[in-house]
Amino acid sequence: MVPMSSTETPMTPEHRSMLLTLARDSIRAGFETGRALTVDPAQWPEPLQREGASFVTLKRPDGSLRGCIGTLEARQPLVTDVAEHAHAAAFRDPRFQPLAAHELDRVNLELSILSRPEPLPVASEAELLATLQPGEDGLILEEGVHRGTFLPSVWESLPDPGDFVRELKRKAGLPTDYWSPSLTIRRYRTESFGEDER
Repeated sequence: MVPMSSTETPMTPEHRSMLLTLARDSIRAGFETGRALTVDPAQWPEPLQREGASFVTLKRPDGSLRGCIGTLEARQPLVTDVAEHAHAAAFRDPRFQPLAAHELDRVNLELSILSRPEPLPVASEAELLATLQPGEDGLILEEGVHRGTFLPSVWESLPDPGDFVRELKRKAGLPTDYWSPSLTIRRYRTESFGEDER
């Protein structure tokens, strides 16, 4: 069973609220200083000091994407990871213009804390599609220089496993009908929460 999050156990509501506040404070710091908020992990609860991998997503009032940046591998304290990715999602997502000050109070923040990605050994695309758990699995595809990932939340817009995998291949820069024995596939889960759940 893939653990729920990089902290191995689900977060308390208090920890979720602290991380969401941190993410928004880091974006606000970006307007004031041009940099992500500097975080001292020692000042945070112990579970949030542990290494963690996160994605921070910004959404417009209509639910459309406004920015999303994150990492798949835990390399630094979770609080540092969230602060850096919140700033990057607001100002450095290459798909969007940097967030404008008047947008700050209108965007909704969502955080996804990732479990450790685990290899998914399958011999064919049919086996992959049969193995996937829609709504639960995040997926990473890698083939040489080509790499792409979809968070579990993407199932909301691509509920069919075939469509999910085809669009992930497209995101990775591969043909939608591509398959190779050298294709690397990893699966992960997320613990996701947003400001609209407070």
